[in-house]
Amino acid sequence: MIDLQGFGALLFAGTQVTLQLALAALVVGLILGLLGATAKLSEHAPVRLLGNGYSTLVRGLPEFLVVLTFYFGATDILMAVASTLFGYDGYIEVSAFAAGTTALGFIFGAYASELFRGAIISIPGGQAEAARALGMTKRQTFFRITLPQVWRIALPGLGNLFMILMKDTALISVVGLEELMRVTAFAVGRTKEPFTLYLTAAVIYLLLTSIASLGLRYLEKRAALGVREALS
Repeated sequence: MIDLQGFGALLFAGTQVTLQLALAALVVGLILGLLGATAKLSEHAPVRLLGNGYSTLVRGLPEFLVVLTFYFGATDILMAVASTLFGYDGYIEVSAFAAGTTALGFIFGAYASELFRGAIISIPGGQAEAARALGMTKRQTFFRITLPQVWRIALPGLGNLFMILMKDTALISVVGLEELMRVTAFAVGRTKEPFTLYLTAAVIYLLLTSIASLGLRYLEKRAALGVREALS
């Protein structure tokens, strides 16, 4: 049996923070991904430029650099805004969790926007025309016709991105968030047992990704139910 030198509870708490961070970043990333895909397919050139620029810029930068930029840059931006608009000259600190959620969600969204874009353009245009013929508005068509199919088509790719996101939470340890990687490093410093504790952390990450993989397979089967029934 692995001896965690009394740091088992700390690793468990770090695992909880890792899960919270991954799920919060997932929500942010899905919203940004949909907005980015919509922007890329917009009829207006400036909006398309913004959407393409977002994904191109983020995918071309190291993720570590994006995390640091959000953590330190957000503080400077908020202080500048507070000073300009409200005359507040005090120090404003952005929490490591908020910065990590935003940074990872921003990265996830850049990749997800391309998945969503590909899913949207793969849907036959005749479906939107049929919806308009039935009197649906563009909003109704998007939420009732397009979005459910986009979810089904993009889900496998989104699952892969979520696996990467789960592992990328370790990057947030550099800004002080006590997630799994940071508390493991702390425990190693106290116990001088790097192999045992880092091996334990590796097993925890594998368990998390394995559980997420099973959940994604279930979602994929659920999303494909209607399609299989229609084809059979």
